[in-house]
Amino acid sequence: MKNLILLILLGCTLPIQLLAQNGVVVSPDELLNDLDGDWRSYSGDYSGKRYSSLTQIDKDTVKNLTLAWTTEMNFTTRSGFDPFTGSSNIVTKIGGEGRGDIDITSGSLKGSILEVNGILYVTSPDHAWAMDARDGSEIWHYHWETLGGTHIGSRGSAIWNDSLLFETPDNFLVSVNIHTGEENWHAEIASFELQYFSTMAPIVVGNRVIVGTGNDLDQPGFTQAFDASTGELLWRFYSVPMNEGDPGLDTWPSLDAASHGGGNAWVPGVYDPETDLYIFGTGNPTPAYTGVSRPGDNLFTCSLVAVNVTTGEMEWYFQTSPHDTHDWDSAQTPILIDGIIDGQPRKLVSTASRNGYFFTVDRVTGEHIATNLYSTTANWSSRIRENGSPEPNPIKDATIAGSLVSPVEGGVANWQPPAFNPDTGLFYTQENNGYNMLYLTDPDPRGSMGLGGKQRDEIGDVDSAFQAIDYKTGKAVWRHEWPGGDGVAAGVLTTASGLVFTGDGRNNMVAFDAENGDLLWHTRIGNMTNPPQTFMVDDRQYLLVAVRDRLFSFVMY
Repeated sequence: MKNLILLILLGCTLPIQLLAQNGVVVSPDELLNDLDGDWRSYSGDYSGKRYSSLTQIDKDTVKNLTLAWTTEMNFTTRSGFDPFTGSSNIVTKIGGEGRGDIDITSGSLKGSILEVNGILYVTSPDHAWAMDARDGSEIWHYHWETLGGTHIGSRGSAIWNDSLLFETPDNFLVSVNIHTGEENWHAEIASFELQYFSTMAPIVVGNRVIVGTGNDLDQPGFTQAFDASTGELLWRFYSVPMNEGDPGLDTWPSLDAASHGGGNAWVPGVYDPETDLYIFGTGNPTPAYTGVSRPGDNLFTCSLVAVNVTTGEMEWYFQTSPHDTHDWDSAQTPILIDGIIDGQPRKLVSTASRNGYFFTVDRVTGEHIATNLYSTTANWSSRIRENGSPEPNPIKDATIAGSLVSPVEGGVANWQPPAFNPDTGLFYTQENNGYNMLYLTDPDPRGSMGLGGKQRDEIGDVDSAFQAIDYKTGKAVWRHEWPGGDGVAAGVLTTASGLVFTGDGRNNMVAFDAENGDLLWHTRIGNMTNPPQTFMVDDRQYLLVAVRDRLFSFVMY
């Protein structure tokens, strides 16, 4: 009988041992490679392009895609395997600073899923999993016992050698053994008592792990680098001035206003190895909606910012929404592009901003190259400044009588990442259009804390769209309308076979011809909650996406 039990135990653990070999999984040097058969970081590689070199699924074969497997994520905590009842052999690893009496399940997968050597690494607030990419079966599960807080989502994880790193909503950076899920260490990112909450997928550069935080109250935003092996803090960069003499202080009425001024880093940025610059977008200023108490441009909120990875010092910035009063973060993942401007090769970075404008700047210097309105309805700006930033029109602030403003507060784009295909030279993004009436509910000249002070009512019915944009000009090359008026919350993937994958906001994942926008394929799985990704396992190209707490994996048969 003992031998029988031993055989059963070996039979259940053998697949895990085969899938989870000891040793380095992804070295920092491997992250310098372009996106190929594995998906090793948030955007696949450092560039943010979400451009895969895989070509097995192409314009002719995409119609043969079919479901390989689907699975619902298991959030339950399990203690072990009982050979007599056949219960699961997956033991949940427990960590956290909480007492174990708070369980907040977000119910959706809202970030990138890493894939390396046939294993998926999935995160949701307070949870991380390793899964077999071939069939979706679970290998290990880690559960963080939380202090509480805002569980809006987890944008994903990062891999450093044999460690998986991710943020928790109550502001800890956690490192676990990538083979077993056992915790290596955790380090505090921000104060839970000050109502910060953390959602960003970390970015690994060398031995540094770069993380950001979120906060909807009147606190400063900051980006930090930790030592990947120990969790030691290496540097911290504040998005707003914190001391007398800091750059940008003259764009705030006072140091007190600046040092409580927001600018959180909600979403991962991109890394340029040639310059050692980490380039990312910062969030809105605070108070968010009542800007009367903070006259000025409010640097470095709503900006693209380039920080030296070694020192944590800012090298340049470009502000996309000066003096924002609409919660139009610039916290979208930008894209690095090696392009041609006026006949000369240039190192560029482009972003489709939440405020409805598309921007391209020089990624070495921050010099402005192009600004163009990619929304068909945005009406909040009166002109484009000489430096390329839009000028906010004060009559589009919230008023007691009501102001008609576009876009809506969710923006023309949001956190869902765009994509860029170097073969077509096109930047692909959703275009969510709409109008709202904004009513000022707190006329106090001191403004309101956080997101207070106004009421918003969405009005009208305007079609949204999917755009392919020329990075040199910011103008659409082709555009596919989504009829019906609702926004589309789906990220984008493009491939070397000339495809673009995204969602249509009507429960379908779709594939376009990347060059001309022809619709080639769709499948009705529900509205996507994370960006699609692709990878190669056993010489077969898979396409993976999440709908709430369920994964869908597709392959050609």
